[in-house]
This record gives sequence, structure tokens and C-alpha cells, in this order.
Amino acid sequence: MTHLIYPTTNFKAIEQITIERGEGCYVWDKDGNKYLEGLAGLWCTALGYGNQELIDTTTEQMSKLTFSHMFGGKTHQVAIDLADKLAEMIPMQDAMLSFGNSGSDANDTHIKLLRYYHEAIGKPECRKIIARERSYHGVTVAAASLTGLPVTQNHFDLPVDALGILRTDHPHYYRGKQGEESETEFVDRIVGNLENMIVREGPDTIAAFIAEPITGASGVIVPPAGYYQKVQAVLNKYDIMFWADEVITGFGRTGNDFGCTTMGIESPDMMTFAKQLSSAYMPISASAIRREMYDAMIEQSANAGAFGHGYTYSGHPVACAVALKTLEIYTRDNIFEKAAVTGEYLQKRLAEFRDHPLVGEVRGMGLIGAIELVANKETGAPFVGGAVGGYAQKVAQDNGLLIRAVAGSSLGFCPPLIITNEQIDEMMAAVAIALDATLEHCKKENLLV
Repeated sequence: MTHLIYPTTNFKAIEQITIERGEGCYVWDKDGNKYLEGLAGLWCTALGYGNQELIDTTTEQMSKLTFSHMFGGKTHQVAIDLADKLAEMIPMQDAMLSFGNSGSDANDTHIKLLRYYHEAIGKPECRKIIARERSYHGVTVAAASLTGLPVTQNHFDLPVDALGILRTDHPHYYRGKQGEESETEFVDRIVGNLENMIVREGPDTIAAFIAEPITGASGVIVPPAGYYQKVQAVLNKYDIMFWADEVITGFGRTGNDFGCTTMGIESPDMMTFAKQLSSAYMPISASAIRREMYDAMIEQSANAGAFGHGYTYSGHPVACAVALKTLEIYTRDNIFEKAAVTGEYLQKRLAEFRDHPLVGEVRGMGLIGAIELVANKETGAPFVGGAVGGYAQKVAQDNGLLIRAVAGSSLGFCPPLIITNEQIDEMMAAVAIALDATLEHCKKENLLV
């Protein structure tokens, strides 16, 4: 038996597929079976597998400077260059960047930065954070407390209340609407609930509101038009920061450079990046804050002797070099613009499944999408648990497509940004087989209601 503890896995269902190699948009298992990677690994391999430029960059940087930490005044040029490049790209004015190793630790860092900053400006009571139901922000103790999915919360005894995490409505109209509520009425109601919570809790105690512009692991929720504009109006009214978690939506995924651009989110106060930052070739994340927040913390760090946060691998030179090269490729090869075009094609092809008897909703933007499977198409009644989604995922896998069942029985799609229309057609052929086979399975097992 293996000595490995697997992440986000049913311990009774380990080692179902062993991936051995990858090239472009495809991977192969140890038995030689070929799969189209329909989830970009884990929402992350934007440039696909085996990109020789990134491999060469890794080798070159390894030969030059394998490692150097950034504690106590030490630095290196590649980390500085990456921070400057990101500050130039992201939709924040004069951002300051802290590097880590994963989206989880980047969000953890933001929680600490919020507390450090508010201590520095004499508002230590301003520490609560509003997160949404059905959100995903990571799995460290603090990041998992932000996350609003049961699987990351159950059995871990997380310090949600101690960390001051508040929970507000998810913006999924299909699942959240009441009666004949229109999208506008739905948005007004849930944003009204948000404002009522702020008033009830006390605006001076709330530091930030965190949101993925479009969610990933919670089912690829695309909020209705106007949602973020109304949320930001409320936050601005009470001087509460908007914290954009762009771990999945950043760097071309949604049809624009960033999810904030796609969803009309203006000048977020904080942003989180990982995954596509290096096309997943090296572990790296980034936490971005406004310079004025950083400036407010300078004197406090001097009085304390140091800003007492950071990781051994913060700004790892090899990871920074790979991320910098990744950003160069994105820009040089017009990856975002090309992905916007193939993204439109993906959304068109996914929409063709709207009339399938098993499909309740098709949703997405750019090269990220989801098909929600339902037990009753007319009423939208969901399947209990995630077994049906898991069945469809397995059929797709057996037909050469790797996707992921998320949020119960939604099928998530997030292919590499370099995917072609022909490969999207290949994906859809496997999806069609999976949906039809799953429908027959549901009929046989009397799972439809």
C-alpha cells in the first residue's frame, strides 16, 4: 500500500489513474491511454504540457541561481522583475506584490495583511471578512475558513468565528432565485442582504469582501449582469475593501486578461493569483495590495523589527523566472486574444447541450464553463450527492476526456488556453457520450424524479 496521503480524494478511491506524461493539450497514463485535458490539470496548465521555452527557462535559472531567500534585506532581480511586470498588467493602480507557493497561502497572506494594515492605522477592530456561500478560496486553516463548500469545512473544526468570517449569499441565479424572481430582483435581494449584514455587524468591524469573479470549484457560477457593480457600490458606501480572488480567472481564462475585466469589477483593493501565473510549471502565487496599504505598514514593521510574515520559498528564483517567461509568452503570442476566440466557440458548443434531458443549466465565460446535471429538468431538482456527476466524469474519462465533477453534479470545463476548435469538438463528442450514458444509468437506477 502506498505511503502517500492524497489531496482532495476519497481515501477509499485512490490511484484510479496514473498520469505519466503530457504534451500540448493531452496527457497519457501509465498504460498508454491518451486523454484530452479538459480541466487544464486543475484549472491551471494554461500553456499545456511540455512547453519547451518554460523547460529551458527552468534549466537556465537552475544553472544560474537555484535558490535564494528574500528575508532580512536579501533579494534577487528575477523576483523584482516579476513583481514589476505583474504591477504593470493587473487592474490595480500601483500594486505591491507578495509571493507565495499556492492560492491557499496567498489568501492566507491577505488575511494577515488585512490585520497588519488595520493595526497600523489604529483600527484593530476592523478584521471581519465577508465571504460567500459556495465559494472556494483554498484549504489552509484560514483559507478553508473563507471557503464556503462543505467538503472543505466538514470534520476540520475550522476557526471560522474566531477569524471573523461572515457568510453572504452566492450569486447563482439558477439555484438561488425565489419564485418568479427576475435576475435583477435576485441581485437586488442578495445585495440588500449583504448591506443588511454590514449594518448589523457594524461597518467599522468589516475589513473586506472576497469573491472569485467567476467561481471554479463551486460550479463555475457566473453572476448576473449588474451584480458586482451593486456590490461595489455597497462596499464603497461603507469603506470596505473588495478582494478579488483571481487564482482561476486570472490571465486570459474568462476571455479577457482578468476576471475583473470580464465582470466589470473596478479597481479591486486586493487580488490573489496562482495557477496560470506560471501555467502550473512551478508552484507560485501572488498577493497584491494597494501601495497605500503597504506604505501604512512600513513604520509598524520598523518598530517591530521586521514584517513577521513570509515563506522560505517566497519569490523562489526558479518559480519567478518561469512565471516571468509565462507572462512573456502570453503577451508575445497574443494568448489571451486567441483564447477569447476559442472561448466563444467553447461556449457555443456547450450551449448545444441545453436541451439534453439531463441538463439543467449550461453556464460559463471564455474558456471556463459548466454543465449542471439535474434529476428533473422541469423543476431543476438536483441529484443528491455527487455520484451522478462522478459517473459522467468516469464515462468521459473512459472516452479520452479528463473533466471534473464539481458542486455536486456539475461538470466543469477549463481546457488549456492553447486548445483549438478541433480539440473542443473532440471534447464535445466525449461529453455527448457521457451525458447519454449517464441518462441511461439514471433511468436504470431510478434516479430521475
